[in-house]
Amino acid sequence: MNELRALVLQHGVGFVFLNVLLEQLGIPVPAVPTLVVAGALAADGRLPFGKLLAAAFVATVAADTIWFLLGRRFGQKVLKTLCKLSLSPDSCVRQTEGLFDTYGLASLLFAKFVPGYSTVAPPLAGAAGSTLPRFLAFTSAGTLLWAGTALTLGLLFHGAIDRALRFLANLGGGAIVLLGAALLLYIALKWTQRRRFYRFLRMARIGVADLRSLMDAGQAPLIVDVRSDHARMRDPRRIPGAIVVNLFDLDEKIGQLPTDREIVLYCT
Repeated sequence: MNELRALVLQHGVGFVFLNVLLEQLGIPVPAVPTLVVAGALAADGRLPFGKLLAAAFVATVAADTIWFLLGRRFGQKVLKTLCKLSLSPDSCVRQTEGLFDTYGLASLLFAKFVPGYSTVAPPLAGAAGSTLPRFLAFTSAGTLLWAGTALTLGLLFHGAIDRALRFLANLGGGAIVLLGAALLLYIALKWTQRRRFYRFLRMARIGVADLRSLMDAGQAPLIVDVRSDHARMRDPRRIPGAIVVNLFDLDEKIGQLPTDREIVLYCT
């Protein structure tokens, strides 16, 4: 953290701009610690608060606009690619689509506060066919709220932040080891959960080629499309013969499905 403070002091607004831009483009370099430290330095009069907020705003909106245009151009493919990089790829698509389906563009007001949703929300808005002016209005408001909150926290609690930095400096290399161990533990837990999930589903899964073989042989199971309404709008393709059932209505509708055939569900 003291190294971070030194970097912010040395390079000022330019460092804040670059850090925020890289994070919003999807590179795992957290910007909130930088913004908080920059806010603390602004409280001491070492950095201009207004320029820090402007730098974070321009960097974030620029990155979001790039993702928005990519989402408009490539649609669902961008979302799937981003979720493949997630530590929870199996639930990433459903969770992010669920937020956007529920709140629409208004979700951009709080997207930066939701881990995993910040980078995915802009291309999702583009894939959903949102207009650029409306997107810019919502993402700008959300950016000001997010960056302003982080900077203001640093501004208000600069004394506590200075004490925390001194504490970490006293720990020396132990602080880095402790943070690294915590990160590795989190990744290990997510990996273990994912492997357990795969083992649980392995016997219940059917591959694309296997399904096609059954269909060609005239033994097709009942195929159920449980994608959300917005997902079907973004990608109207459907497996031939599939019926549409909203995932949230599945418990209610499951009793109405025939019991003399295998049932295959597919989603996003």
